[in-house]
This record gives sequence, structure tokens and C-alpha cells, in this order.
Amino acid sequence: MVKLNRIYTRTGDDGTTGLVNGERRAKHDLRIATFGTVDEVNACIGAARVATKADDILDAMLGRIQNDLFDLGADLATPESDIPPAYEPLRILSSQVDRLEREIDQLNLDMAPLNSFVLPGGSEAAARLHIARTVCRRAERLAVELSEKTDERISPAVVKYLNRLSDFLFVAARHANDKGASDVLWVPGRNR
Repeated sequence: MVKLNRIYTRTGDDGTTGLVNGERRAKHDLRIATFGTVDEVNACIGAARVATKADDILDAMLGRIQNDLFDLGADLATPESDIPPAYEPLRILSSQVDRLEREIDQLNLDMAPLNSFVLPGGSEAAARLHIARTVCRRAERLAVELSEKTDERISPAVVKYLNRLSDFLFVAARHANDKGASDVLWVPGRNR
């Protein structure tokens, strides 16, 4: 269990951050940037939840996702290693990805198919969810880049979760726009 008595530790004053295994990395290190961006996604979802409180189902889904994102951050902060750890590291599971898929399907049930791309906006909740979606896509790109480095390893479930989460956030934004009825659609060439 996490226990935080003091918020500042001064250990990062040298420009490094500690991983779960005790290793110190530069704050601009790709692994640190990846889980830092996951934290940004979580904050964006928190801001979106302020505008989704009236929708109990969506708000509960977003609450579960926020918890998952801490799991995902812990996963990224614990590099996979050939040396057996002294404890079982927290990892994202395929069951968490599966749950996201079920929730996407649930939200998508009552929506008409799209015939154009959706512009971010509409309701306040939808706009905030679109911001979370774009930050999630950035986190996903960083996770993919990290996974392709020869000296780094991450769980494939991390990339899958982030990919599915961005899909979820898109559908959630449409759901927040009166189940798509208030979506703002792109009209190609409208302003030529």
C-alpha cells in the first residue's frame, strides 16, 4: 500500500526520477515521458468527469479507467527484466483491455453510424473527453516508441490498453454529445 507522509523528497532536484526498482532515470527519459503522459491523460479524464457527473454510467466507467491508468503507470515504472523480482510487479492485464471493449460497445449501442469525421467539441464533457483522447494518443505513440527500443521492454498490454482507451474516449465524447446527436461533423472543403 502506498503511504505518502511528505510530498517533497528532493530526490528529483538533480533532474532524475526513480523507477519502482530503485533505478534513477533522467526526467526527459522516454520511459519517464511515457508514464508522465499517462498521468496527463488521467488528469484530463478527471477534468472531463467534472462535466460527466450527471451520467452515472459514463462517470463510473471513467472512474475505473482512472484507476487503470495508475496501474498502467506502475507497469511502465517497473521495467520488465530477466532478473526475477522480489515481488509481483503490477501489470496491465488483457482483461482490462477486454473491459474497455465491452464498455465501448455498450456506449456505442444507441448511436447512429458516422458518415463524417467528428470535430472535437459540442458539449463541455465531449470537448474535455476529446482533449483526453488526443493526450492518450500521444501516450500511445510514446509507449510504442519505448517498446521499439532494443534496451527497453514493456508489456504489449500497455500499448493495447492505450489504443483501446483512445477509442473509448472517442465513443465517450460522442455519448456525451447526446449519443452523437450533437456531434460537430467535419465538412470537407467547407471554407474554400
